[in-house]
Amino acid sequence: MLLVAAFIIALGFGLIAPILPQYAVSFDVGAAAATIIVSIFAFTRLVFAPVAGSLVGRLGEPKIYVTGVLLVALSTLLCAVVQDYTQLLVARGLGGFGSTMFTISAMALIARLSPEESRGRISGLYAGSFLLGNVAGPVLGTVLAPLGMRIPFVIYGTALIIAALVVYFALGRRRDLDKKADSSANAAKHIEVVTVRQAVASPTYRAALFSGFSYGWLAFGVRNSMIPLFALYVFGQGEGQGVAGISLAIFAIGNGAALLFSGKLTDRIGRKIPVLIGMSILVLSIGAMGFFTSWAGFIICSIIAGFGAGTLGPAQQASVADVIGAGKNGGKALAGFQMCQDLGSIIGPLMAGAIADWWSYQLAFSISAVVGVVGLAAWLLVPRAITPAGEQA
Repeated sequence: MLLVAAFIIALGFGLIAPILPQYAVSFDVGAAAATIIVSIFAFTRLVFAPVAGSLVGRLGEPKIYVTGVLLVALSTLLCAVVQDYTQLLVARGLGGFGSTMFTISAMALIARLSPEESRGRISGLYAGSFLLGNVAGPVLGTVLAPLGMRIPFVIYGTALIIAALVVYFALGRRRDLDKKADSSANAAKHIEVVTVRQAVASPTYRAALFSGFSYGWLAFGVRNSMIPLFALYVFGQGEGQGVAGISLAIFAIGNGAALLFSGKLTDRIGRKIPVLIGMSILVLSIGAMGFFTSWAGFIICSIIAGFGAGTLGPAQQASVADVIGAGKNGGKALAGFQMCQDLGSIIGPLMAGAIADWWSYQLAFSISAVVGVVGLAAWLLVPRAITPAGEQA
């Protein structure tokens, strides 16, 4: 049921992602201010991640997941009725609290319930559900464009309520998942809690923190803010919205092509090589995107970037799950990883948007690529490939 919910959530997110920065611009603000709308969501995710990780340990994954999805639904419906930029900023920021709740809950469930030998495939399936939604969402958004920019928020908010109901009826009544990891009752059941300090002792986890930051900057921050704004800058208001939607959909298609094999690949050969390959592809394609001003250029760079992200994503997530281990509660360690990814999602749009306003979009995309190189270098320092069992090969 997590896969079904992931598809519904991603469908709605893909619906609003191409128009969100342009929706902000409609309130008479510039590119830098428009990117703040993307960053505020990631910022509230970041500041609430430690709390969300603790709540997962105390109350169990299903309760936190459902509550988080409903909170994002409320935020999204408020975005549909805002009257100025400040109201949009507050409404969108509210959604970040809920987003980190359901994201960490889902990651914790995957780490806790998935067998070690198939963790990469399961991570890939979960990412694939998001992928399908991210493909369909922008396409649907392009079709609905004549209805205006507010209707997609209403549709997304409604979809989130449906997703919350799906998970509640599937997992909400499972008593084996409703555990308080930090309580004495849970200690009696011998459920080990993995702390951030324990996880940081692993070179794999440390590398994942750096690559997670780079991944958040490129695959979430820049993709969801700079690509729609660059499309608006190059093609204008009418055509730019369509190009942005198609570009994000094409990114998702490239992502899906990689996910067809990347989950199985990382289970077979370890995490390091897929991360290095995927990050390299993502860095090169994002760096080149600012130099293309044609439909063909956008499509080529977007599908290649999506392929790189799809190769990188399952291996990176599975590597963190390896550090935690099956049957353990790793909410706080997962929150630490999620915070690094969110930090990249915050700083990326702000820095790139400011550079685009003051200098050029080309420089903004190029500097973003340099950030990706930092994540790449972190994994080069991991001594040997890590197997699905968490042992060095």
